[in-house]
Amino acid sequence: MDEVKQIVKDINDGNIKPIYLLTGEEPYYIDRISEFIEQNVLAEEERGFNQMVLYGKDVTVEDIIGNAKRFPMMAERQVVIVKEAQHLARTIDKLSSYAENPQPSTVLVLCYKYSKFDKRKKVYKTIKKTGLVFESKKLYENKVADWIRKVLQGKGYRITPKASSLLVEFLGTDLSKINNELEKLKLVLPKEKEITPLDIEENIGISKDYNNFELKKAIGERNVVKATRILNYFAQNPKDNPFVVTVTLLNTFFTQLLKYHGMKDHNPKSVASVLGINPYFVNEYQVAARNYPMKKVSSIVSSLRELDLKGKGVGSTNVSQADLLKELLVKII
Repeated sequence: MDEVKQIVKDINDGNIKPIYLLTGEEPYYIDRISEFIEQNVLAEEERGFNQMVLYGKDVTVEDIIGNAKRFPMMAERQVVIVKEAQHLARTIDKLSSYAENPQPSTVLVLCYKYSKFDKRKKVYKTIKKTGLVFESKKLYENKVADWIRKVLQGKGYRITPKASSLLVEFLGTDLSKINNELEKLKLVLPKEKEITPLDIEENIGISKDYNNFELKKAIGERNVVKATRILNYFAQNPKDNPFVVTVTLLNTFFTQLLKYHGMKDHNPKSVASVLGINPYFVNEYQVAARNYPMKKVSSIVSSLRELDLKGKGVGSTNVSQADLLKELLVKII
């Protein structure tokens, strides 16, 4: 995020590169940077003649070079944005000669998404010298909640750890999808408001009571009544609560619990660091560790892996989600 802020600052300060290669597995920041360039490098009245958006699947490298070598009309610069540039992977090295001596009055933006650019290619090395290369890396799941907090903080909002974890559980690590939901929240909630699980439930439609997050907590506490109630809800709403997601989350939880048992230092800061969790949730692991000895945790992890295979149809057929959920609870508690 700091690198993105620096790119934006440089553009605002007039330090604009002739070529931007925006690449990586996480499309969110690639889209944000290209959109910023599209909306801010040229004045609105200059864009009609001097701004062009091309698509990698529809053009050749020669087409891109031809457009990049044009001179701007009644403006200091022209902007050429190539979206879906990953479709040009086989021929993009042909851009090397242009990248060695780019047109000073052209800002060429290459959006190479969903994969890593081959750093061995000559064009990559050349653009690093004459332009700017930005790599947008996928965030690990345990980093996304902190990303949500920072994004909202920058907009004048706060969010509880439980609420941010709820968003990650249901939306995964797709930053664009998460950002869309955050935009919805910002439309209906006042600034300085601390966003809670109730706000998530009322405005996004994610249940604050019947979700994998609450199931994990209930199982950790050995609260059979609450866990059964949640699992019954999952059985009645299988499309919204896929078994594979539930078993994967619980497997992660008990694998982390196994790691907790193996730690000598159970100081909350150390636990949060080693397990890669928010310190707010350390208490859940402390409670679960008292309820599940190390030997039992090992057995549970083994059972969860078997259930994961069974849920995917390996070694069993026509097993309902309701039956799988019952077996899961029995084998754990």
